[in-house]
Amino acid sequence: MAIRVVVVEGMGLLRGALSAALSRQPDIEVVAEASDVAGLAEVVGRACPDVVVLGLPPETSPQGVAEIADLGRAASGAAVLALSTRWNPALLRAAVAAGVRGFLGKDGPIDELVQMVRSSAAGERVIDPRAVVAALRPAACPLTRRELEVLRMVAEGMPLKETAERLFLAHGTVRNHLSAILHKTGTRNRVEAIRRAQRDGWL
Repeated sequence: MAIRVVVVEGMGLLRGALSAALSRQPDIEVVAEASDVAGLAEVVGRACPDVVVLGLPPETSPQGVAEIADLGRAASGAAVLALSTRWNPALLRAAVAAGVRGFLGKDGPIDELVQMVRSSAAGERVIDPRAVVAALRPAACPLTRRELEVLRMVAEGMPLKETAERLFLAHGTVRNHLSAILHKTGTRNRVEAIRRAQRDGWL
């Protein structure tokens, strides 16, 4: 019997390319596609795949990976094979905890993806060595210890005034730290800065 696969990828061209490449294999059948995880539990529940090839968006944080755990339950134990352009230790640990069975970089060769689909369908855990190397060598954190403290408190929902009091700083100093954080991380606002820090394992 053919290995039943659901392909999940936000970029339409990449999703189509993945589906086409997998469909060309005589032992693999792409039974459904999706652009994101919204409503995916229903899709995999209906399609009954053996493997879910899940492309993670670049901004995916370790917290965002937790919802992957729902896929395994909805698909009655289907293997989840996660693809990402940027692995880091926190994201890798979160994916393992969520039940992901395979890890691959989005820039990996298609032949490797095909083999990983077959291996994960057979119950094996498959890891692209490049993903491990990327996880062990995450992007260096450009923030100072104090800036990380400020960002961590903001991420916890603490108001700036209380953050300043907790860190024994002036309110204006906290604002200056936030400005520096946005500049160093190349983000536009606090939410983006928090997501970037979580994604790269700084928080």
